[in-house]
Amino acid sequence: MPAALSPRTPVIIGVGQVINRDDNRHADPITLALEAVERAGADTGAASCASGADTVASVAIVSWRYGDAARLVAQGLGAENAFTMYPQVGGNTPQLLMNRICERISSGTSDLAVLTGAESYRTRMRARRGSIELDWQREDLNLKPDWQDSDHYEMGHPAELELGIMMPTQAYPLFENALWHESGRTQIEHRQFIADLWAGLSEVALTNPMAWVTEQLTAEQIGSVTPENRLIGFPYTKAMVANPDVNMASAAIICSVERAQSLGISPDRWVFPQSGSDASDPFMTNRTSFTTSAAIRHAGRAALDLAGTTSAELDFVDVYSCFPSAVQIACNELEISTDRELTVYGGLPFGGGPWNNPVGHAIAAMVQRLREHPGATGLVTANGGNIQKHSFGVYSTEPPAAGFRTAHPQFAVDTEPMIEADSTYSGPVTIETWTVMHERDGTRARAHAVLRTPTGQRCWATSSEPDLMELFESQDCVGLSATVADDHSLHLS
Repeated sequence: MPAALSPRTPVIIGVGQVINRDDNRHADPITLALEAVERAGADTGAASCASGADTVASVAIVSWRYGDAARLVAQGLGAENAFTMYPQVGGNTPQLLMNRICERISSGTSDLAVLTGAESYRTRMRARRGSIELDWQREDLNLKPDWQDSDHYEMGHPAELELGIMMPTQAYPLFENALWHESGRTQIEHRQFIADLWAGLSEVALTNPMAWVTEQLTAEQIGSVTPENRLIGFPYTKAMVANPDVNMASAAIICSVERAQSLGISPDRWVFPQSGSDASDPFMTNRTSFTTSAAIRHAGRAALDLAGTTSAELDFVDVYSCFPSAVQIACNELEISTDRELTVYGGLPFGGGPWNNPVGHAIAAMVQRLREHPGATGLVTANGGNIQKHSFGVYSTEPPAAGFRTAHPQFAVDTEPMIEADSTYSGPVTIETWTVMHERDGTRARAHAVLRTPTGQRCWATSSEPDLMELFESQDCVGLSATVADDHSLHLS
C-alpha cells in the first residue's frame, strides 16, 4: 500500500447479499437488509464493525412504505445516532449513494458508513394475492432522513402522463425501436441481436450463486414468443425485461483507510472506489433523441477520466440492464463493445431486478470480482427512470492515484439541444418511434407513438386499432406519415 495514501481515502471493506427464496418465510425488507449487513460485517473479518457506523444509507424500498428506512436499519445495527440517507426512487441511487458516502468520508464528515438496499416484493405480492396480512414493522411516513437527493419524484413529462405512459415497460420499447431503425437490421436480425445480448447476461447469472434465476436461458428461449414468454411491449418478451419479483438484499461497508487499519481489516479485503459521477437527461418528451444519452456520455466519460482509465482498459463492467435498449445506449455512448461480458452479477432479468437496488448487487459482485483479480479495474453504471438519471462508479483494488473524486457534469448535459413539446397538437405528423403494449394473455392492447410535427416539435398519440397495431409489429415504422386527432388518437395517412 502506498506510503502517501491519505487516511481519508474511502475503501469498501465488506459486502454481503441475501436471497429469500422461501415463500413461507415472510421476512420484511428491513430484516433482509440487516441480514445482508451481517454478512458484509463477516466479510470484513471484523464482524461487529457495522455497529460503529456514523452514516447509514438505504436505497428507496418499493415493497413496503417507509419514511426513512435507513433509520430502521441504523436502529437494528445499534447505530441510533447515525446520519441517515434515503433518496427518492431510481435505479441510479445505489451508485449515487456510494458517491455521496465516499465524498463524506473523503471530507472527514463520515468515518464508517453502511449502504443497504432490500426488497421483499415477491413476498408482498404473494401475500396480497393470498389475502395474507403481513405483520411488518411500520414507520411514520412523515419521518424525514437526514439526507435526500430530492424532496419529490416526478414520473415523467405531463404530455406522457396525460396518456398514461409512465411505466418502464411502456418507455424502453420506444428506445429499442428507434435503435432498431438506426441499426439498419431487419426485424429478425435485430431480435436475434438483443436475444444474443441477453443470453450473455444469463450465462453470467448461472455462475453467480447470489443470482435469482438459477437456470440458463438461450437466445432462442429469450427471443421466442411463447405463452410463458409473452410479449410485454413490442419487441420485448418477458425474458427481456427486468425481474422485480424477488426477495433480495445487499449491503456494503465503506470506511476511511484510517478506520480500516484501526479495525485490523486485511488489505486483501479492500476495494477502492476510484471515482464517481452523476447527471440526468431530460424526460423522454424533451430529450435530443431516443438513441442517445447526453448524461451517460458526459458523466460516464467523466468518471473514467477521473479514474485515469478508458472503457477499453476496463477489466470488468456492469452495465445497467433493465432492458436491452438501456445497455445498447450506454455501450454506444461509452464505447463499450457489446461483444464483451457486460455484467458481473447477471443483470436485472436474471441476476435479479429488485426495483431500485439491482446496482447494490452489482457493486457487491464487482467487489468480489476485483478481489479475485488484484489490480483489475471495473465500472458500474446505474440508470434511473426512463434512461434519465445516471450514476457511475469506477472501482479497483489499487488506491486512486489522486484520491477519490467525483464529477457532476450536468452543465454539459444542459447545453445539449432539447425538443419542445406540443401536447395539444392535432394534424399531420411523422413517426419518430413506437411500440405496442400487450395484455397478460398475449393479445395486443394499445399502441403508442412518439411523433414529430411539421415544425419539429414532439407530441404523443395512441391507438387500439387492430390493423395499426398489426402494422406496428410487422415493419420499421420510423418516418411513416400519420395524423393525430384532437383526442390524441393516431391514424396512418
